[in-house]
Formats: sequence, C-alpha cells, structure tokens
Amino acid sequence: MDMVLSSEVFLPDADNTSPSVTFLQELPSYQSILRRRTSAGGTQDRRQNNHGFARPPAAAKRNFVERAGVKSEAVVRSIREYALNIPEKRKLRDIQEANVKYLSGWDQLKQTRNKSWKKFLDETKELSSYLELWRNDIHSIEGKFGTGIKSYFSFLRFLVLLNFIIFVLMFSFITLPSTISQYGVLNSSYVKVPPKDIEPQCTVYTISGTKGLVYFYTYIIDLLSGTGFLEMTSLFYGYYRIDMVHFSAIKYNLPLAYLLTTLVYLSLSLIWIVKRSVEGFKQSFVREEDPFQSYCNKIFAGWDFCITDPNASRLKHSSLKYELKTDLEEERLRQKKARRTTEEKLRIYCLRIFLNIFVLALLSGCFYSIYRATIYSQENISNVSSKMTFEGNLFVQYLPSIVITLANFIAPLFFSYIIKFEEYSPAFEIRLTLMRCVFVRLANIGVLLFSLGNRIVCANEKCKACGYNYELYPCWESRVGQEMYKLMIFDFIIIFAVAVFVDFPRKLLVTYCSCKPIQWCGLQKFQIPENVLEIVYGQTICWIGTFYSPLLPAIATIKYFIVFYIKKISLMHTCRPSKKSVRASSSNFFFLAVLLIGLILAFIPLGLSMTRIRSSKACGPFVNFNSSWDVVPRTIRGFPTALQKVLNGIASEAFAVPFFMVICLIMFYFIALAGAYKRVVDQLREQLVMESRDKQFLIRKLTEAQKRS
Repeated sequence: MDMVLSSEVFLPDADNTSPSVTFLQELPSYQSILRRRTSAGGTQDRRQNNHGFARPPAAAKRNFVERAGVKSEAVVRSIREYALNIPEKRKLRDIQEANVKYLSGWDQLKQTRNKSWKKFLDETKELSSYLELWRNDIHSIEGKFGTGIKSYFSFLRFLVLLNFIIFVLMFSFITLPSTISQYGVLNSSYVKVPPKDIEPQCTVYTISGTKGLVYFYTYIIDLLSGTGFLEMTSLFYGYYRIDMVHFSAIKYNLPLAYLLTTLVYLSLSLIWIVKRSVEGFKQSFVREEDPFQSYCNKIFAGWDFCITDPNASRLKHSSLKYELKTDLEEERLRQKKARRTTEEKLRIYCLRIFLNIFVLALLSGCFYSIYRATIYSQENISNVSSKMTFEGNLFVQYLPSIVITLANFIAPLFFSYIIKFEEYSPAFEIRLTLMRCVFVRLANIGVLLFSLGNRIVCANEKCKACGYNYELYPCWESRVGQEMYKLMIFDFIIIFAVAVFVDFPRKLLVTYCSCKPIQWCGLQKFQIPENVLEIVYGQTICWIGTFYSPLLPAIATIKYFIVFYIKKISLMHTCRPSKKSVRASSSNFFFLAVLLIGLILAFIPLGLSMTRIRSSKACGPFVNFNSSWDVVPRTIRGFPTALQKVLNGIASEAFAVPFFMVICLIMFYFIALAGAYKRVVDQLREQLVMESRDKQFLIRKLTEAQKRS
C-alpha cells in the first residue's frame, strides 16, 4: 500500500518520461527519484507500468474534479469540501446543475433526498447549538482568555452532562421503582433473608441517633456526613430492599437492574470519554510528531483570533513568548545532554534516584496518614455522638477527608520544588509533576478504600459468621457510600472556601495595598491543570460512590453546576490566567486522559466489591446473594435451555480463544495499516523538503541566467 502511494507522490511526470529541459534533470527531486529507481531495480518500474500512478498537476486535478467528479462525487460531497477558489466553486456548481438533467429519475430523487436530509441535519445542528448549556458564557470566556481556558470550562460542562445522564439512569431504573413500590403504588415483593445458613445477628441493622431526644446540631452533622435520618433514605444503598416489582404481567428484577445499571453507567462513561479523546489524541500526535512543525505552528499559526480583550491579547503575546523560550530552552538542554560526560551523567542519575526515593517516602507518609486517620475515624464514629461535642463529632466524621485534602495540597508543593533539581526539559517537568499529582490524588482515594476494606473484611473469628465485620458494619455498602458522600461534600466546601476566603481577600489586598511583598505575590494564577485535577478527583469519587449511593450523581451535577460559576467569577475578578498556557487540542486530550485514569481506578474497587466481598445480609437488594455478581448466574438459570447453552458457550474457553485470535488479527491489521500511513506521511514530508530544494535550485538557475544575459 505504501509503495503504491509513494509512486503517486514521487513520480514527476504522467507519461513516466524524462524532463524536456536538460537542466531540469539536475533537480534534487528528480535525482532522488533516480536513486530510488536504481536501488529498487525493476520492481518500481513494473508497478508504475501496471498502475500508471503519477501525480497530475494542479490544473489537471481540477479538470478531473470538474469532469469526473461532478457525475460521481458531486451527489455526495458538498461544493465547500473541494479545495477550490470561489470562481471555480461557482463553475463547479453550474456544471452540477447542468448535469442534473442527464441523470435518471431515480438518481435525481436520491440527489434531492440527500440534499434535503443534509439541510435538515445542518438546521437541526444549528438549532441545537442555541440550546447548549452555557454557550454564551463559554464564548465570552474564549473571547477574553483564549481557547486554552475555554477548554477547561467546556470540560466542566461535559462532566455536568455526564453526571446528569448517570443520575437519570440511576433514578429511572433503581430509585423510581423502589420509591413508588414503597408507597404501595405498584405491587412489589420485599426481600426476605432465608433463615438457613445465616446467623441471626447478620440481619440486625439499627441506625443510631434517631430515637429519643435529638439535638438540633445532630441534624447538621447528619446532613454533612450522611448518617442518622439520611442513612435510610434513597440516597444510600441500604434503602433499596425490594426484590421484585410487578408491572401488570411484567416482573421487574431490581437486584439485576441495580447491577446492570451500574455496568451501563460505567460503560457509557468509558465510551463517551474515548470518543471525545480520539480527536484530541490525533491532533496531539500530529503536532508532537515533528519538532520543526511545532515551531511553525507557534510562529505562523500560534495566535488565537478568538481573543478580543486587550489584556488577554497581551497575555497571549507573553504566552507565545514563553512557549518559544521553552522550546529554545529544551533545545539547549538537548545539546547540553549530548555533551555530558560520564561523571555528570552519574551525578544526575544519582540525584534523580535520591529525589525519587524522597517522593516515595512522601507518598508513603501521605498514605500512612490516610490509613491511620481512616482507622481512627471508623473506630470512634459510632461513639462520638454521645461522648463528644459538635465540633469533635464533626472532626471525627471528616478526619479522612481532611487528611486527604491536606495530602492533595502539600504533596504538589514538594513536587514543584524538587523537580527543579532533576534537570529535565521544561515540557517534561510539567508532565512529570502533573502525573505525580494525578497519582497522589487518585491513590489517596485508593488508600481510603483499602483501609475501609481491611475493616470490612476482617480475619477474626467473629467475622466468619457473616463474611464481614457485621458488628461495626451491619450495612457496609451504606458506610462506603457515606465516606464517598463526605468526600464529595468536603471537596465542594474547599473549592468554595478557597474562592471566597483566599482568592477574594488576596484580590482586595493586591488592589488596595501597595506593600511590595503583597504586590510581589500578585493575584492568584488560574492554573488549568491543577483545576482539572480538582474536578477529576471529584468525578472519580462520584463513579465509585454511585454504586453505594445511587443519588450521588445528582449531588455531583449540582456541585459542578455551582463550581462553573465559582470558577468563572474567580477567573473574571479575582484570578489571573497563567502565562504557561496550553493549546485547546492538547489540553482536551490531557483532560480526558486523566479522566480515563480516574475511571479505570473506579473499576477496580467496584469490581472487587461486586465479586469478592460478601453482600450485607441486613440491607440492600443483594441480601439473598453471596455477592452482587451472583444475581447474573441466577438470572441466567431462569432462561430457556437453548439460551442458557448459548450464553454458557459465549462464556466458555471454546468461544473466548477464537474470539481473542480474531481480535488480535484485526488489531495487527490496523497496526500495519497505521504503519503504512505513517510511512506515506514521512514520504510526503520528504517531498515537501525536496520541493523547497527544487525552488531554491530553480531560483539559483534563474539568477545565473539573468546575470549571463
């Protein structure tokens, strides 16, 4: 394939003949073709004679479009898609209209139908753009601060829509049937735990703090921590005790719906993220493929014409200047790296090893602090209401969230400081620091879940009766949901508090105080990567917690809706954009890549809790099952025998091995196809270089001819 395309690229003449002018044989491109023919032997000539591939000139190509393309391609392609100027497009339109009368009645009908359908789709797309959430706000942000910051707010809008769709799924298939049946609107049957093989103490589930005299501040604690009166509402897992709902003659299996809806929202998130990240990946890959192309993009196509604000234009000037300085610094570091001696390399590698050991020690300290805070909070959480004050009670409830927030704040400060001593390139410094920050934020959630898992699945004798620690966690799924709920609420409180109590006073001090230290600090920078990590952290919490708290996506939707306006006001009035701006294409891919990492992290604890940990026997829809996944085999056993055989065959090795082989063959095919396209792209780049050399050669010959004349 690539050899065929290469002959299209490099043959200079349609008849495969030598140039008529003798000095044209001295062109660098023609000499390059001769060298290729000599090295390839007769194979290339045979391919040229068989296929007659040659690159037609521009005029011939346009004639081909006007003659052959009008009858075949014009029906499908729009005129605007042709690479022609306006007079030629008008001429092409006239030819298309003139050729309509030569078409058959069926072809005319198809062409009219295609045009009408395309017009309908364009009008629908234009109408839907006016219904787009925050359309004017995002356009205003783009006009003042460019496409880089606009991509952050577009990403925030994407998360609002994603969480809203997840909420609609969970509410429609889980919360709504359960709530309606609880009030007797539908005929429903409740789960009943069979007495055999289950100890009586496993089915006991009492909520503390809901009887007798209750202080007012207790309701505030319950609202912030999800305990008390909120624990047995539809917000948490323990509320859903219905096994089957009857819709006339249809039986609605709620445990199966609960599990399948969870899998659907995770799959939908994965597909949507991958679909949105493909375009950004292609642009990022093409942009980073050639360093020279990066220079050209910055110099000739680096300006953002969406900017209309003078301050934003000055910021863009400084941003481009910073990018060019960064590129020059990277080139200087590459040259310095090439001149390093063995002693210098050994010193740098030892320093990097030492600093990475320090990073591991810092991470270990953060993880151990989170582990100890979680253990302390879980051990005292059931006794604080009677022994502690309001402040102490709230502190114990939120202790893991507080420690996680401190770790997320302190660790990036150390990472930004020690990266200066590792002598990486500026671009790699940013990537490495961001990846460390991503790892810290997401790993902190993993450590919290690991700590809870160790408390839930204990190895003591008293846990063998139920398979989990029923004394501390009679409904452990609701307890995990409460922890995710508290992380979500505390994360929103921190975002709001930083904007109101840090950024706003800092703005007032910088504006009205002329002290040099305050003016040196300046306004808070609106750092796009750090803000993205902030909302990805919250979205990961939402993905994990939705299984244990089905209405958590509604809280996340409201949270991100409010966060949008908080960040917008901060950007407009209390912060200043960072000079280290990023392009929209690369930033969109980075946002979605980090979000994809968070989604993969969410798969791990959810998969383990569904398949490995025994379900609570005192609450939830899975009390009749050892684990949540057991509802699938039991449902399959109720299918007809033929369907059971088909499903069992799909799940067997006899189907899995051939399916895996076919997938591998398809993957190898696309890898080979991508390699062929890459080689063709390299050849086209070589052709561009050769054409520039041809132009220089012809200019030099023309100059010599003028001097002789």
